[in-house]
Amino acid sequence: MGIFEEPKIDSHCHILDPEGFPYSADVAYRPSGQETGTANYFKSVMACYGARHALLVGPNSGYNLNNACLLDAIENSPSVFKGIAVVPNDCDEKTLAQFKEKGIVGVAFNYALNGLAHYANIEPLLARLKKLEMWAQFQVEGDQLASLLPLIDATGVKLMIDHCGRPDLKRDASTSPFDSEGFKAMLTLGEKGSAVMKISGYAKFSKETYPFADVAEVAQLLVKTYGLDRCIWASDWPYLKATPRLDYGPMLQLMERDFTLNERQHLFWETPKELFGF
Repeated sequence: MGIFEEPKIDSHCHILDPEGFPYSADVAYRPSGQETGTANYFKSVMACYGARHALLVGPNSGYNLNNACLLDAIENSPSVFKGIAVVPNDCDEKTLAQFKEKGIVGVAFNYALNGLAHYANIEPLLARLKKLEMWAQFQVEGDQLASLLPLIDATGVKLMIDHCGRPDLKRDASTSPFDSEGFKAMLTLGEKGSAVMKISGYAKFSKETYPFADVAEVAQLLVKTYGLDRCIWASDWPYLKATPRLDYGPMLQLMERDFTLNERQHLFWETPKELFGF
């Protein structure tokens, strides 16, 4: 069995359908062309590569707080999709519970895009997510995660970290990304078993072009630290703002480069199936 036939759950991807679901008027970025794709088209992509289920993430690009496109995809294919929504920081428990009934398993917090100050008062929201046994999904970059450790410890919310934590991979003769405060914070969470790590988004933090050779060591260390029961693979399809071009197949082949068949069985299938109830 080749890597494309191995069964998979794609744990981070987006549906962007501006014709069926027009973009919100207030968004700063409006994906187009190769950055877009309907739910039906994405299911065809999934079928080509052995992906049987997917965790759809509401994108700040295009839709921001509008989850209509995401909810429609889940409603029409509930056996295939579950979702992560984008909500206001003061979203109430009733609304979250309604989202949960519709297949939403958590809420996205995009620190890398919006900054730390934007989410300064989310502790009550994280408490509501914890009560409902829903996920908080943090996308951070650089050293942002180090500042969030007290909040994470205080709330005890179920936490996912996007895209390997997007560490700063700048190197010179005297520094290593593993010495940064952000990376140390990621390792702390892994050692404590306090989060789930998405092995994804290589193009978002690599300082090289495909095949992103500088990422392999990072990804392998994170899997070793977090363990196979707390790491999951994701494609990040359809690769918003990616330059140069990325495609599902070549990105999957990097997992074959970096991980054994047994490791991939956990990252692709066993762990996300258990975590998200597919």
